Amino acid sequence: MPNQVRVAKVLAALLASMTTGAIVLMALGHNPPSAGPFSLWTYQRLSPVRNALSSEAPQSRARWNRIEIHYSGTQAGSIEQLASLHGLARSEDINCHFCLCNGLGGDEGEIQPTARWKKQLPADPSSTWRGTARTIRICLVADGRTAHPTDCQIKRLQVLVETLRERFDIATDAIDYPSDWR
Repeated sequence: MPNQVRVAKVLAALLASMTTGAIVLMALGHNPPSAGPFSLWTYQRLSPVRNALSSEAPQSRARWNRIEIHYSGTQAGSIEQLASLHGLARSEDINCHFCLCNGLGGDEGEIQPTARWKKQLPADPSSTWRGTARTIRICLVADGRTAHPTDCQIKRLQVLVETLRERFDIATDAIDYPSDWR
C-alpha cells in the first residue's frame, strides 16, 4: 500500500512538470530569436533559402562572382516599402537582388527575391555600390545605427550567403559586408 501512494505522488509530479514545461515551450515558441530563447518552429516556418533562389531566367554558375551586403538605411521595410521610400514607381525597380526583412514590414528573417534576381539582371551602379555587373546585392533591412540586424536576420544571411557561394562558386574574399559588421 505505501508503495502505491509513492507511485501516485511521482506520477502527479511528473504530470505537473511536463505540463509546466509544455506551457513554457509554447510561450517561447512565438518569440523572435532576437528576444532570447526560441523554438526551432519559429525559425523553420520561414521558407527554405533554396526557394528564394529560384528564378525565371536560367542560372549560370559563371554569372555571379561577388556578393555585397548593405543596409537599407531604414528601421523597417519590405521590397515594396523600400521601393516606395526610394521614390520608385514599381517594386521591380529596386536596385538589389534580395531583401532580408527584420519583422517590421516582412516576417523576421524572410528572404524576398527581387525582380532583378528572378530575371538574373545585374544591379545598376550607384554611389553606395562597390561591385560589378556580376555582383549579387543583398539588402539587409536595418539602418546600422539604431536598428541593427536581428539574430534571425544574421542566421538567415549566413545561410543565404553560403548557399549562393556554393551554387555560383564565389570565393569567401569576394563577399563585402557593411563596414561595421559584427
